[in-house]
Amino acid sequence: MATTQEQFNVGGMACSFCAESIEKAYARTDGVEDVDVSLAHEEVLVRYDDGQLSGVELKDTLRDLGYTIRDPDKQKRFEEQRAELADGKRRLLLAGGASVVTAALMLWMIFVRGSFESQALWMDLLTLALALGTMFGPGRYIGEKAHQSLRRGIFNQHVLLEAGAFAGLAGGGLGLFVFPDFPTVHFFAVSVFITTYHVLSEYTSLVVRTRAARAVQNLLNLRPDTARRVTDDDVEEVPVGDLAVGDRVRIRPGESVPVDGTVVDGESTVDESVATGESIPKEKAEGDAVIGGSVNETGTLLVEVTATGEDAFLNRVAREIEEARAAKPGIVKLADRILRYFVPSVLAIAALSFGVWLVAPLAWGGDPAVQRGAFAALAVLVLGYPCALGMATPLALIRGGGKAANRGILMRSGDAFQIFPAVDHVVLDKTGTITVGEPAVSEVVTVDADGRAVLATAASAETFSEHPLADAVVDHADEQGVDYTDPDAFDSVTGRGVRATVDGADVLVGKPDWLAAEEVELSDADSAIERLQQQGLTVSGVARDGDLVGLIGIGDDTKDDAAETVARMREAGITPVMITGDNERTGRAVADAVGIERVLADVLPDEKREEISRLQETGHRVAMVGDGINDAPALTQADVGIAIGAGTDVAIESADVVLMGDRLGGAMDAREIGEESYRKTRQNLAAAFAFNGVGVVAATTGLVHPVFAMIAMVLSVSAVLANSFAGQLLSGEGVNTDFAVENGESESAAAS
Repeated sequence: MATTQEQFNVGGMACSFCAESIEKAYARTDGVEDVDVSLAHEEVLVRYDDGQLSGVELKDTLRDLGYTIRDPDKQKRFEEQRAELADGKRRLLLAGGASVVTAALMLWMIFVRGSFESQALWMDLLTLALALGTMFGPGRYIGEKAHQSLRRGIFNQHVLLEAGAFAGLAGGGLGLFVFPDFPTVHFFAVSVFITTYHVLSEYTSLVVRTRAARAVQNLLNLRPDTARRVTDDDVEEVPVGDLAVGDRVRIRPGESVPVDGTVVDGESTVDESVATGESIPKEKAEGDAVIGGSVNETGTLLVEVTATGEDAFLNRVAREIEEARAAKPGIVKLADRILRYFVPSVLAIAALSFGVWLVAPLAWGGDPAVQRGAFAALAVLVLGYPCALGMATPLALIRGGGKAANRGILMRSGDAFQIFPAVDHVVLDKTGTITVGEPAVSEVVTVDADGRAVLATAASAETFSEHPLADAVVDHADEQGVDYTDPDAFDSVTGRGVRATVDGADVLVGKPDWLAAEEVELSDADSAIERLQQQGLTVSGVARDGDLVGLIGIGDDTKDDAAETVARMREAGITPVMITGDNERTGRAVADAVGIERVLADVLPDEKREEISRLQETGHRVAMVGDGINDAPALTQADVGIAIGAGTDVAIESADVVLMGDRLGGAMDAREIGEESYRKTRQNLAAAFAFNGVGVVAATTGLVHPVFAMIAMVLSVSAVLANSFAGQLLSGEGVNTDFAVENGESESAAAS
């Protein structure tokens, strides 16, 4: 007997009630030890005793609830999501068309015929057909989910919606066949409208999550589709999937490394920012490891494959992202806590109201008040449908999202608003987050020439080089207005530097130890070299005709607002932590420059995620700020993931907050907006609950016409809208409606 885990990508989840239904179903299943449900990414992670349960039984539970399980193959999964999106659009068009026809018929009946009640059988039959067509056509899946939930004793939004829809059918049926004075058309219209509303909310949620799911696919696309496999007799181009451990592949300059492996022949520099986030390429020679997805820059390499399939780096990162977001600590929203008890209460009150009006009149010698009881039950279900309660949170978030957008911040997740004020640790990546992310000349040290002459000599020698450090030298010369010329001869020495002839002189620019090997005397510059290296700078020596003329220190400058942002974190009681794939010396130098005490260096993507998980396990709320693919698992694991907008698509799609551009201070701006928006959420919930609570009580009298109940429901939403946006519109801030599309968690569907 052992605990194992299964992870499923689940189709059909729309709001927090869906996640709760799945959790309840598994909680009542013998053998299940724990379950994590990520609504935003439609993923379920189940830990269970494999001696009591099988993976097949776990899948059957999800299917019985009305959800689909997508193919584990990522490419097929994306195809299934696109198919679901097309199916959702078709359902919405059908249901929306039925609602338009129903609304037009009601308006014509009221304003043209001048009657609130239907006056012809064809009107009743038409709306009956529209109601049945909507409920059992595009809305059929809602009924199936409601049925499976009821079988397990789970009361969720599907159950409440179907109760309202069938109550509408029952009321209309009574008017059509039993009581001629019933408002038949309006009863049937309720069935059409609430079904369409739910279809719309689920489609909106699906659109956003389908777009977000492209991130993992983009990550896997970094790896080339084919590779050049080298055998004793030949070189053949084969699909990457056909490679096996021990195969050898040839990688030319400028090509992406197709697999994880070890260099067996050749020398080159390789851009490994995909794994480390560091902008300066690493030198690779025989015996060095290379990572799939990195880019070979200068030389040709022969690499022996060491990992394929799910064990390869990019696949491991993709799996880390998916597991992290499936197991991401969930937040029980205030609205969910209310709705958990609200739904069964509404159902009970509706049934009780109908029963009371059947029995109560008998006490004073009257007949059962069937119409009044039907009015009461349906009005309770309509007014109890948690539209305003469900909209309270997303509308406050839309308001906050608009305010954030004005400051260049995209708040993609509702959790970010609620959790951010509770964050007490912020983990920051170094390169591209605290620093600019591009190598630049920080200092020129003169030894046997003035600074401009040193820079001119180095720029002339580096002009033809494609190395990022050479680009930094040339760019700095241009910025300083230094004149330099093309070299008469040029040779790049892989992993060491460049050799050139400039104005008849032999020039070397490169690593100090290489210059020493070329018999350049460095003793006078030892202290300067040590000082620059202690600052975390990469040092290039510049020699002319065998004599050292100067040193150039190249680093990654900190952002202008980095130190200020760290200070704001400390003032807010937040502990900043820097985590980087770079070496300890460079990491410490950058941390000291901005005021960060704790530094974790030489850290790989899975280790970043593990560090955040350790902080969470000790009771801390953690935000992570990063910009690279190597940051994506950590961004997903964090309570609040914050991506720099100038970073990679994978990092951005893994985050809850996106800082457009590269300003780090936006992280603290987002926290302040989160505090304000959560306060507005609580106000909205109070207003919504007042409308729903008072409305349900009033509806029990049986004096509220179902159409008036629908109007009251609209008014409750209007009240929440007014509270959310009135002050914002008066202040001239405007409303950013794009947030409603970007916000891909439960908010768009929470209204259901």
